Amino acid sequence: MSSAAAPDASRHDPYAALRVPDFRRLISARVCLVVATQIQGVVVSWQMFKLTNDPLALGLIGLAEAIPSIVVSLYAGHVADSVRRKNIIVAAVTLLLLCSVALWLLTQPVGSWLLAKDQLYTLPLYAVIFVSGVARGFLGPALFSFMPQLLPDRERLANAITWNSTTWQASAVLGPAVGGLLYAHLGIDVAYGVDVALMALSLLLFASIAGRPLPVVEGEKPSLKESLLTGVQFIFQNQIVLAALSLDLFAVLFGGAVALLPIFADKILHAGADGLGYLRAAPAVGSVLMAVLLTYFPLRRYAGRKLLWAVAGFGLATIGFALSTSFALSLFLLFLTGVFDSVSVIVRSTLLHTFTPEHMKGRVSAVNNIFIGSSNEIGSFESGAAAKLMGVVPSVVFGGMITLVVVAVTALRANQLRRLDLTPTSQKA
Repeated sequence: MSSAAAPDASRHDPYAALRVPDFRRLISARVCLVVATQIQGVVVSWQMFKLTNDPLALGLIGLAEAIPSIVVSLYAGHVADSVRRKNIIVAAVTLLLLCSVALWLLTQPVGSWLLAKDQLYTLPLYAVIFVSGVARGFLGPALFSFMPQLLPDRERLANAITWNSTTWQASAVLGPAVGGLLYAHLGIDVAYGVDVALMALSLLLFASIAGRPLPVVEGEKPSLKESLLTGVQFIFQNQIVLAALSLDLFAVLFGGAVALLPIFADKILHAGADGLGYLRAAPAVGSVLMAVLLTYFPLRRYAGRKLLWAVAGFGLATIGFALSTSFALSLFLLFLTGVFDSVSVIVRSTLLHTFTPEHMKGRVSAVNNIFIGSSNEIGSFESGAAAKLMGVVPSVVFGGMITLVVVAVTALRANQLRRLDLTPTSQKA
């Protein structure tokens, strides 16, 4: 454990977690990792759209990543609670680095012939994305459960969660903008080259963090089957956590429009690759500003009600974005989706870390990955399929309306979530 002094309990220290050296290394590594993957996401989606001119192809990118991630998730959670978590992180990031190198090679003469139209030209891209999905399936639970181990006391946990979200969102602001600008002005091979360099730096930073032993578990070791199901049973037995995850799941699954942004940028807003980068960054700008605000003013009182209103706001902003033909208005509405989404992300992360025992965090995080992490990719497929059937604008409006219905049903059925209060003295349910 770090020897950093414990924060003064008499006042809120917004920088408490950042005073821990290994935590600083962790979030620095995540910044490089997220910027790299965001650059990759923008470039792959634009590349795929230009190759196919098909919205369904954009949706299949998400499906190609989500399927392997879901398949390995429960086992990945078991591994994260059975093997030193730093080792898993280093192995997963190494695999992601190899995927980035493969995408770069496909833009070079040695590999570009694979993308010729007479040779199933999109399959190499989907294959790399599939492998990266496996890596991310193992990385998520390991990172989630490793982060609290770096803190010398639980008093810093809420602050660490907020900084974790803030730096992730800040990276998500930088990544799409950089990806769009690199693609537009320097070319696809340079964009993928920057992706490779940042991924390599992320690997070096993760490797520099001191390893931590697994939390000690008393009692008889469960069988593999029992271990795999532990995370599922824990979440379904906790109404507050289940309701929060379900709310986020359906909002992301139906309410997101990120997968279709290349079409909006090209066909509706006429903004090109530069505009795509800004559109991809706009939600993250809103998220990071809200996350910074919550760092100084933590979300505690009436947290459940605020979560419900935030997800409803996300749905309304999504509908507005679908109907907009103004680039400036579209940017603002995507900005608002990020503001509202940040509230949901921080509340959900706080609930998971607060209610989950240390020795189960890998398995519970794995179920969260199925609920939320993979729902981004499955939501991309849903967006692409719905756009193919209904048209681009109607499909996004439909998704926003479904989000509002889910909020209404959750507010009526999940009484404990509606009454949730995260003030330290009450912790009401």
